[in-house]
Amino acid sequence: MKIKKIHLKNIRSYEDNLIEFPEGSILLSGDIGSGKTSILLGIEFALFGLQPGQRGHALLKNGKSQGGVMIEIEIDGKEVVIERTLKRGKTVNQDFCSIIIDGVKKEISVSELKDNILSLLNYPKEFAKKQNLLYKFTVYTPQEEMKQIILQDSQTRLNTLRHVFGIDKYKRILENVSLVVTKIREDKRLNEGMVLNLEEDKRNLSEKNHNLSEKKKFLLVLEEDLDSKRQKRNSIQLENEAISKKIEEKNRLQQEIEKAKIRLLNKKETIQNNNSLILTLSEELKKLKQVSFDESKIKSLEGEISAIKKEKNELSDEILKISSQISSLTFKNEDNFSLERKMSNLEICPTCLQNVDAIYRANILNKIRSEVAENNKNIQEFEKSKQILLEKIKKLDLEISEKEKQLQELRIIKSRLSEINEKENRIVSLRKNIVLLEEDVRILSEQIHSLKQSVFELEKFDNLFSIKQKELNDALSDEKRAEIKLAESKKEIEFLISSIDELKKRIQHAEEIQNRLKYLRELENWLTQKFIPVVSIIEKNVMIKLKSDFSRLFEEWFNMLVSDSFLVRLSDDFTPIIEQQDYEIDYAYLSGGERTAVALAYRLALNQVINSMMSKIKTKDIVILDEPTDGFSEQQLDKMRDVLQQLNVRQLIIVSHERKIEEFVENVIRIRKKNHISEADQNPKTF
Repeated sequence: MKIKKIHLKNIRSYEDNLIEFPEGSILLSGDIGSGKTSILLGIEFALFGLQPGQRGHALLKNGKSQGGVMIEIEIDGKEVVIERTLKRGKTVNQDFCSIIIDGVKKEISVSELKDNILSLLNYPKEFAKKQNLLYKFTVYTPQEEMKQIILQDSQTRLNTLRHVFGIDKYKRILENVSLVVTKIREDKRLNEGMVLNLEEDKRNLSEKNHNLSEKKKFLLVLEEDLDSKRQKRNSIQLENEAISKKIEEKNRLQQEIEKAKIRLLNKKETIQNNNSLILTLSEELKKLKQVSFDESKIKSLEGEISAIKKEKNELSDEILKISSQISSLTFKNEDNFSLERKMSNLEICPTCLQNVDAIYRANILNKIRSEVAENNKNIQEFEKSKQILLEKIKKLDLEISEKEKQLQELRIIKSRLSEINEKENRIVSLRKNIVLLEEDVRILSEQIHSLKQSVFELEKFDNLFSIKQKELNDALSDEKRAEIKLAESKKEIEFLISSIDELKKRIQHAEEIQNRLKYLRELENWLTQKFIPVVSIIEKNVMIKLKSDFSRLFEEWFNMLVSDSFLVRLSDDFTPIIEQQDYEIDYAYLSGGERTAVALAYRLALNQVINSMMSKIKTKDIVILDEPTDGFSEQQLDKMRDVLQQLNVRQLIIVSHERKIEEFVENVIRIRKKNHISEADQNPKTF
């Protein structure tokens, strides 16, 4: 991997700055607080995003609502451009992510981008959730952070290094195996309890099978008993049905008797009604024969009514003529009134267009008024005549009404007299009908007597039916009890079969558990006696090998930085041991430069061990050192030339405010801060 460019926008003290990184050794030079470390933080953010515990406002420039980093890197000949942005809301969060690989751009989520980068760097998959430990310990670890690792307690340091070396899997394996063994032992205790009753269940199964055989034999006896009771019940039921038919016949005859009685009663009532009607008709005939009637009176009244109606029509015609004359005179008056209004205002004749003389207009108006007065007088006379005629018509209407009433009464009498023959014929017909009805009454009486005799003969079956019904009920009860016994027996057999099946399953399950117990015991023995010791030995051997290589490299790097009067090595827990003249010196009692040398040697040795173990990762050719010479003497600074040459990497980025380091590197990028804004020289001087 090689870093080519980084573009910082509103990141810490940078507003908008593009920094190019050439190949070889590069020094980010500048005063303390000028913004050198901000570039390294920008690189880390671009590659891996915000780290756990890292807050966005620590990167986003104060007072800015958004910012971001774009970095261009080269991996195995591929041009990769990564962009991440930050946005300020209630908190500062990552807003946008994208990656361009050989010109193909993808906008993806934060987690997807991290997975893509880890894949490009060929980092093992297990490092995806390890807070970028591999990057920190192979590429960039701040010097102070390395000192903190050295000062940590031994167990914490060992756990950290296990993560870095990627061998924490052995510890996880042992922890997981311990959990598995615990679970196996729990399963054993549980399963042992589940097979305690296996032999007893087998004995119960044998007893239940014997009991089932006995119950099946008893079931056959119950079925035979039920068949016997069912046949008896069927025989009684057939007898009862025959008796029921006789009783039904008796009931039918009784219904026929009731129907005959109703018909008899109806016929007697009809005879009585006919006699009453004959009496009434005879009385009416007697009265009708006493009435006198003159046919000529009807014709006389009809002629009088016709004459009066003719006179009325003539008067109506006369009224119509008078009304017509009144209407005509009224229309003439209306025309005269209209002409009077026109003449009153007429100044010029519409025909000859000459002025109308006032005297002429007055004569015309007088003539019109005279004619109107004459018409009104005639109208009054006509109205009087009309009123007289209306009074006459009214009197004629009353006379017509009276005459028509008399005529109607005569016609009614005529109509009633015409019914005499009809009533006489009706009386004859009713007397004949009475004779027929009396014959029907005699026949019905005889029929009722005959039916009563038949009913009397069938009444003996009522008592017999009661006896047979009791026998049938008893037989049904016996059959029902037999059915219940049979059903109970079948239910017991079903329950027993179900119990046997359940017991068989439980026995089968217990036998399977027995086999599983055997497997669990074998597995527990294998894990505790073979697997755990082997994994422990492997981890121990790996750690011994790592500690040996790590200690040797640590000693080499340290001796390059410090005089030969010191002897250094690593303990089994990877703690640096510093001895001088056979006395062990505590890390806290070393000088500042010596402590820095210990941390730098530890850092470089760790880098080499990791790169050796993970030879396929793509960050082997880049190292970033942040203030690696803090507290160094002039003599130690001179030795840094050998250290840097010995590193032999494709790209080495050093952050330092030491001017002398400029003599040891190929490129220098100067960082300056002015008015709280950092800027990097876009065309760094090459040495």
